[in-house]
Amino acid sequence: MNNFLYFFTFIFLISCSRNEGNSIENPQNQETPQNPKILEIKGADLSFLPELRQSGVQLLNSENQTEDALLTLKKAGVNVIRLRLWKNPATPNSSFETVKNLAQEIKSKGMKVLLSVHYSDSWADPSQQKKPQQWDHISFASLQDSVAMYTRKIVTEINPEYIQIGNEINSGFLFPEGSIQNLSQMKTLLNVGISAVKSTNANTKVILHFAGFQNANSFFTNVADLNYDIIGISYYPNWHGKSLIELQQNLEQISNSQNKPIFIAETAYPFTLSWNDQTHNVIGNSSQILSEFSATETGQKNYLLKMKELITAVPKGIGFCYWGSEWVSYKGQNATDGSSWENQAFWGFNHKILPVSEAYK
Repeated sequence: MNNFLYFFTFIFLISCSRNEGNSIENPQNQETPQNPKILEIKGADLSFLPELRQSGVQLLNSENQTEDALLTLKKAGVNVIRLRLWKNPATPNSSFETVKNLAQEIKSKGMKVLLSVHYSDSWADPSQQKKPQQWDHISFASLQDSVAMYTRKIVTEINPEYIQIGNEINSGFLFPEGSIQNLSQMKTLLNVGISAVKSTNANTKVILHFAGFQNANSFFTNVADLNYDIIGISYYPNWHGKSLIELQQNLEQISNSQNKPIFIAETAYPFTLSWNDQTHNVIGNSSQILSEFSATETGQKNYLLKMKELITAVPKGIGFCYWGSEWVSYKGQNATDGSSWENQAFWGFNHKILPVSEAYK
């Protein structure tokens, strides 16, 4: 009898130890002051990094020491690097081999890789989704085979932790067959890509990426039967509205109605409205930004801190990713084909890392 009592007491104590802090007081491991929510994705897009390195531009850390962008961002707390992948681009950058090599380097530094597969030879976004030239004039059946083979090759050889099937696919992808106007064909092609990922590596998480939050819930409802893992939403105040309350409400609504994790796949903010080359900047006046955050180094940092706070408050929110963090004016101050984003980068006009990087801590 005594032995039985001792055994029961031992099992009870082990059970209490394992569940300490999680059972009665915090049944679902929700965020509390003692148990803060840890974001899965604290990302930055570094797709221009190979071009920066080729240019010879020297980036500086906070101690004014020359340091590679990957190392600076890793030290800052970035845990995911996003890269775009083009099928057969005119230059090596964003090509399969360039992205594969950079992905291996990222992994070697202990960070994860998020691939934005454009399924195009160049930029794909809501206004343009041109399929690769190599896939022009082939049948729909052959297009499906091509998407499957290409996607399997990506997952096999690059092995990203996260993969987007298309980039900002509001209007579909792989036009004209995959246009949202041909919803059944669009979903067939998305399913081919998703299935190719899942059958090659079940651990790779599949993202479907939508620009903005207007009409996003309707889009994701249309593809609710597809076996993807994560919802990605782009948010830029200039294009997607200036109400952060509305942004947060929509992120909650979308993720709850679809019962999927959600993250801010792209965002950015200026630290100045000036420029550092002769290329027109996308953001150049105060009407394009939020009144709450000035176009200053402090304003840029506080904006990203707000994005972090906002997505953390969304119950199914898992993180954020900054776009164009490395797109400094690497072609020189007189370049007319340089960066249209240098005033939104993470490095200032003197190429020293800015306070915004502290938002990842």
